[in-house]
Amino acid sequence: MNLKTSPSSSRRYEGCTLTGALSVTTQVEDAVTVVHGPAGCAHHNFSLLHAVMADQGCLRLPSVVSTDLGERDIIFGGEEALERTVRRVVDGGAAAVFVLTTCIAGTIGDDVASVCATDFGVPVVPVPTAGFLGGVFTDGLHAALTALAGAADPVPAETETVTIIGEKNLEFEVEENYREVERLLAALGVDVGLRFVREVRFADLAKIGAGRLNILREPALAPVGEALKKRFGTPYISSFPIGMEGSISFLKEAGSALGMPSDDAVAAEEERQQEMLASFADMRGAAFSPGPMTLHAVEYAPVRRVMEALDLKADTGGAGLALPYSPPVGTAGVRRLLHRWRRQIHA
Repeated sequence: MNLKTSPSSSRRYEGCTLTGALSVTTQVEDAVTVVHGPAGCAHHNFSLLHAVMADQGCLRLPSVVSTDLGERDIIFGGEEALERTVRRVVDGGAAAVFVLTTCIAGTIGDDVASVCATDFGVPVVPVPTAGFLGGVFTDGLHAALTALAGAADPVPAETETVTIIGEKNLEFEVEENYREVERLLAALGVDVGLRFVREVRFADLAKIGAGRLNILREPALAPVGEALKKRFGTPYISSFPIGMEGSISFLKEAGSALGMPSDDAVAAEEERQQEMLASFADMRGAAFSPGPMTLHAVEYAPVRRVMEALDLKADTGGAGLALPYSPPVGTAGVRRLLHRWRRQIHA
């Protein structure tokens, strides 16, 4: 059974640089991530990743190994410990190895890139993630996506195939959000060729340049989108669709980028949205207590417009409507949000 926690407690993708990178590299199922540093860094992140993966219904353990640096390594250098660990992992049958640096490894100045350049018989990809030297979760995410893309050679574009870039693997409803994007693309007659990076094998990464269009999870990934565009010549859409109007804009933008007509898909989506709003007519005019200050943020404009469409009234005595940490993705995301609100209003 896939028991999910409440969206109100799903702020799980905040954290250090190392965590951001691990949220990417551990999604390559036949690869192993070596965390170069003290055992605690790997243990903490393994526990987090395991809990999130189990919550999402994934029974696979994250493939994370530590170089387990001790005092002697920290004083005299940990490069030998890193080489020993990589060789042990390769002997265990890993298709590839990703080496992530911790604050300790970065501070003592280990030449991780040089160790990774050794011929181990399989690709060994270094990812700089020493947070003490500057960086947060997003920097680790970007570093991992860029490093994994660098491990792939350009290949010819495949007709009508797109690539999803940078899904938030630790967020609530990650699969539901993907399925909504997949549904919208299907309305245009387009398939997803690669989820970069979620539940793939190392050989799949070679398809990173094969899509005709890249779709970023959020605008913060623009540097990754630009890097991929420069290397493979692939245009990109800067974000998953947010809210109902975001779904319409997404269909138009994707259709335009792919040179495909989108009028029929847009008309069908607009009809779908009107039917959805009509199904929540029992909520119309209900009172609610204003939620967190994020409701007034620019990114929550689509949520406010849904409230306006159902004539929800702000009243301190009304129901407390919880806002998701990230705005709802597409029409389906709005539907799920309204279902939760309906339960709160009628509680």
